[in-house]
Amino acid sequence: MKGLFITFEGPEGAGKTTIVEALKRYTEANGISCIYTREPGGISISEQIRDIILKEENTLMDGKTEALLFAASRRQHLVEKVIPALKSGKIVVCDRFIDSSLVYQGYARNLTMESVMRVNSFAIGEYMPDITIYLDIDPELGLSRISKNTGREINRLDLETLDFHKKVREGYKLLIKEFPDRIIEIDASKDMEEVFEAVLTALRGSFKEFGLSL
Repeated sequence: MKGLFITFEGPEGAGKTTIVEALKRYTEANGISCIYTREPGGISISEQIRDIILKEENTLMDGKTEALLFAASRRQHLVEKVIPALKSGKIVVCDRFIDSSLVYQGYARNLTMESVMRVNSFAIGEYMPDITIYLDIDPELGLSRISKNTGREINRLDLETLDFHKKVREGYKLLIKEFPDRIIEIDASKDMEEVFEAVLTALRGSFKEFGLSL
């Protein structure tokens, strides 16, 4: 049986990690077996690359270097964790995937989505998400949430300008138009309980096709 590959995307401060953690608790409580992971990271080598990418002091990192490091981390993560799980028929839920690279490096860093897609096509092959939940939020609100969340990891991308984060959001909107059958947009400015209910509603169809009641 083919597995199910679910990814979560969104600008900084959209609440992706919070929602993914809530989904993990929910599926575990309801006896639904899923593998939860993240990008960059998820396995040892990719976590080491993550440390390089997101270190606050690495401000001199070139945009192409950043894109290549993300692609390298993604490849190793796929080979070690995601592909084996999907081949064994499991549900994989990933906090960020290829769309983040297309938007952050391709669009916001002006490398073009096409060039970043070419690099990542080499890295991921045929493995695209079956469904992507995009949590949408105004960049100013998202960054405000980050500044108030003292327990959150602050990384190099959080320190980018407001204009950069606005471009990130614009990039996601372009991807939604390009992949309307895959990407589902959810308003993340609402209360987290409302956002989580909207996520469950969005995912129920896919889980039903997988023979599971969410």
